[in-house]
Amino acid sequence: MAALAEMDLDTLTPEQAAAARQALGVLETLRTENETLAADKACLAAANEAQSERIRRLEHLNLELIRLLYGKRSEKLSADERQLAFEELEGASAEVEAAAAPEDPSPRASKRPRPARNLGHLPAHLPRIEQVIEPESTLCPCGCGEMVRIGEDRAERLDIVPAQLRVIVTVRPKYACRTCEGGVTQAPAPARLIEGALPTEGAIAHVLISKYADHLPLYRQAQIYARSGLDLDRSTLAGWVGKAAFHLRPVYDRLKAALKTSSNLGLDETTVRVLDPGRGKTKTGYLWTMARDERSWSGADPPGVAYEYAPGRSGKHGEKLLEGFEGTVQVDGYAGHNRLGRPDRPGGALTLAACWVHARRGLETVFDSNGSPIAKAGLDRIAQLYAIEKKIRGKPPTTRQFVRWTESASLVNAFGVWLNEQRSLVSPKSRLGEKLSYIANQWDGLLVFLHDGRVEMDSNFVENSIRPIKLTAKNALFAGHDEGARAWGRIASLIETCKMNGVEPYAWLKDTLEKIADGHPNSRIDELLPWNFIPPSS
Repeated sequence: MAALAEMDLDTLTPEQAAAARQALGVLETLRTENETLAADKACLAAANEAQSERIRRLEHLNLELIRLLYGKRSEKLSADERQLAFEELEGASAEVEAAAAPEDPSPRASKRPRPARNLGHLPAHLPRIEQVIEPESTLCPCGCGEMVRIGEDRAERLDIVPAQLRVIVTVRPKYACRTCEGGVTQAPAPARLIEGALPTEGAIAHVLISKYADHLPLYRQAQIYARSGLDLDRSTLAGWVGKAAFHLRPVYDRLKAALKTSSNLGLDETTVRVLDPGRGKTKTGYLWTMARDERSWSGADPPGVAYEYAPGRSGKHGEKLLEGFEGTVQVDGYAGHNRLGRPDRPGGALTLAACWVHARRGLETVFDSNGSPIAKAGLDRIAQLYAIEKKIRGKPPTTRQFVRWTESASLVNAFGVWLNEQRSLVSPKSRLGEKLSYIANQWDGLLVFLHDGRVEMDSNFVENSIRPIKLTAKNALFAGHDEGARAWGRIASLIETCKMNGVEPYAWLKDTLEKIADGHPNSRIDELLPWNFIPPSS
């Protein structure tokens, strides 16, 4: 091509010169096309690399998700930690998808519009603010005149407005007679939960819900209010919480009494850190938990939970919490619970139902560490029992007891024979021997569920009610003192009972505080229990 370009066309005949010029034109076209193809190839290579990187990231995220769901138990996270991990994984996945979307999609790429997707359900009760976007002109471009409306496209998006702070100004006019001196008349001031203080009962309820339901410490709430221009010191908010806890105490006491009318309760305890002012450090306190949940056997009593703070773990604290209760209490293997089954207990001995989940956890620990076939055999036997429980969940007690007698009892008896055989073969000082001994020591309590259809195989329903407490404890770090921990237990009990009964906690709490401020009679305290709440008509 270079030789052709350097050729002296004047030395050629006209025919040869024309052919040479034509060849030069073709060669120039080919060169231009070659450069274009090279540029396209580079673009495609870059796009291919970007797609490859996107695929690698998605594959990595997928593997992380699989590990979260199906990884070894030692690698698994708690339910709350798992939710946080899911948030991060889903956020990263959305980022990858957003990066893969074209920045400026051409409207000519497809004549048919992509189907709209509703990414999330928008409830019908939410207020709608319509924004009608009209064309710049409704005149026909052909000059025919005004066009008519033939339809519309509607799209809904969720908008969030930060919490609105407002001031309620109460005006009470004074009236006097111009003729006589009969005095001045004025409407009485409305009742307040905290006389002379700033907050309405709704504001107090919001602080309580934020602290005990949304696990937001008071100092963080103060920072949020400050962003709205409202200077509320943390100590001020703490004062509101303390006053509310005092006024809610009768409702809390009635809740505990109502729970103890049941035939079956669960008992557990969890640690909380409490500031020890005398030492300038924190100490370990305990929130003892008493829970009722009859939904698994279609019981008539509503579910509920009561937390009570105690400075120690001695079984006497659990005994005090259950004072006045008669029936079956579902517990774990903590030895302090044994005093509940003593004949000299005030009110008589309680029936202690042991927890099969705790029995299973010990075997799982051994199997996960060394793959013990004996531990695996025990896990398989317990799994058979839970398969039967799954079939009868929600059935009446008589049905549950019949199925347990006809199907579960033989499996439990066989498990007992197997347990004794394995204990004779395994050193009691080995890890497996210790776990088998634990099951043997709990054996009488593990049999209780066979004799009463109202009893669960485990105390999971109690452990589930403790999780919100652990979240608050994690975020708040510690309670300021013992009395603060007691207030924590009272308010958290009422809020969690609301949640267990499908009652919106803020609505209940605001309504209840307003009724207490208005002098709700103690003789009708049952009306204030969460499961009796009737939302006020709007």
